[in-house]
Amino acid sequence: MDGFLNLNKPVGLTSHDCVAKVRRLLKLKRVGHGGTLDPAATGVLPIALGRATRLLQFLPGDKAYRATIRFGVKTTTDDLEGEVLTAVPAPTLTLEQVKQALPQFQGKIQQIPPSYSAIQVQGRRLYELARAGEAVEAPIRTVEVFQMDVLDWRPGDFPELEVAIACGAGTYIRAIARDLGSFLNTGGTLASLTRTVSSGFHLADSLTLDQLAEQTQQETFHPILPELALWHLPSVTLAAPESKRWCQGQRICLEPDQTMTEICRVHHENGLFLGIGRMMESEDNSLEDSAPTNRLILTAQVVLVPEG
Repeated sequence: MDGFLNLNKPVGLTSHDCVAKVRRLLKLKRVGHGGTLDPAATGVLPIALGRATRLLQFLPGDKAYRATIRFGVKTTTDDLEGEVLTAVPAPTLTLEQVKQALPQFQGKIQQIPPSYSAIQVQGRRLYELARAGEAVEAPIRTVEVFQMDVLDWRPGDFPELEVAIACGAGTYIRAIARDLGSFLNTGGTLASLTRTVSSGFHLADSLTLDQLAEQTQQETFHPILPELALWHLPSVTLAAPESKRWCQGQRICLEPDQTMTEICRVHHENGLFLGIGRMMESEDNSLEDSAPTNRLILTAQVVLVPEG
């Protein structure tokens, strides 16, 4: 049971709750998630199973969301879960005004995370400090929003914008809702959020907890293979002797390859996925006296197979 689960997280559960439920359903001790999703949000929550928990760090970081932003409202948490700070109707706000403001929130932008978030400051989570009544200024971060498309507009006293957002890791959609409302002088908060893409997994291919329970009972559940989840990384194939040496932690000399990136998948010549390796250049002739300088050295980062 080493692989990944593309879970469709329901509303009301924390990411940790989901991990606990998956652990019980699959009777596994080693289960982890690839990116926190707020309890009020739904959608894609990548789950790693067994030894694949060591591979979470190598999944792609880009994400996509479907969000509803409500204007005229400000809350303590920047979503509807928090205490309402102000609620001032904004019936004159138009879609055209919103569209003109959206480019301010695309590309690389500076963002202050919500005060109720999992970011650590001085060794403590921001939400812990906020609940304790301690006023701490969250550090400004640079995030990237690749694309923002309007899906729907619902006018009224508290108009709502439904938008699709594609962004890099670390982007807070709640902060976008808050800052967009501030830019328009109406206030804004996140009314609903669904993550449609995370770490290469898509909502259309996800499983709910009920579906997972059913497949587990019927013994039809199969995790997503690690090499499929890590398709975005280049692959290196080793002959049998080198595969065994690499799995034992030895460094392997390879011919220079200008297209190779630092992190790569490593396969046995029979197609077996061995784990994740790291490429680095070396002029050290101590590995093989006859080897040329400026070689590529392949080291082991994560070995999934005990023997090559």
